[in-house]
Amino acid sequence: MNHVGEVQELIDIMARLRDPVAGCPWDVAQNFASVAPYTVEEAYEVVDAIDRGDFDDLREELGDLLLQVVFHARMAEEQGSFGFRDVVRAICDKMVSRHPHVFGDAEVADAAAQTLAWEGHKRREREAKGRQGGLLSDVPRGLPEWMRATKLQKRAASVGFDWPDVSHVLAKLDEELGELREELDAPLPDKARIEEELGDLLFVCVNLARHTGVDFSRALRSTNAKFERRFAGIEARAAAAGLVLSDVDFEQQAEWYQQARVEDKAD
Repeated sequence: MNHVGEVQELIDIMARLRDPVAGCPWDVAQNFASVAPYTVEEAYEVVDAIDRGDFDDLREELGDLLLQVVFHARMAEEQGSFGFRDVVRAICDKMVSRHPHVFGDAEVADAAAQTLAWEGHKRREREAKGRQGGLLSDVPRGLPEWMRATKLQKRAASVGFDWPDVSHVLAKLDEELGELREELDAPLPDKARIEEELGDLLFVCVNLARHTGVDFSRALRSTNAKFERRFAGIEARAAAAGLVLSDVDFEQQAEWYQQARVEDKAD
């Protein structure tokens, strides 16, 4: 069976699942809003499989993600909005339009130039669609906030509103950290002010990741995994000593964590 036939089989399966009479009651009961969280979850599971380098899992997770596309397209087709073929046609047209250096006679010097050109294509597409509002008005609000911060910054940078180099971002980071310290050291700390200053600090951290070419999410996932490994070392030491971890004071926990940290670095 060719790829077209395999995709059609998946489309047919979803149509069967959504059949009001002979379909699956759970699938029939779903709508765009109820399926959306699963779509986000499947996207993150794809990323997790990539991070782990598990290609068996990646194959499976990509299938799960493709199912989400088919699911949404089926629901849209049922209400007469569009179908799966329209989704494919739209993305094909978009890819060709946004890559004139590949499918036309335009030229780009490097990946950085292509990134700028890409933002230009997107801006012209928004204008052609007659979308109202400013440059940042249509950055999706349903994104994880760190991702939305990155998109907001990239969009602003596309018209020149950006720090010229990393040194300026680091200076801003120091400034925001100082302002957060001031709020924390205030005689009567204001939680709302602390939240605002912490938000400013995190926004600059996202900006720093962007300027250094680091994937903010990947960096944080890596640190989360590192913390999990090292905390497991604390748990192992407590178990070996016949102790309940919650009964161990912080000083001892911190000492065990440092030992686990040294072992982790050695590995």
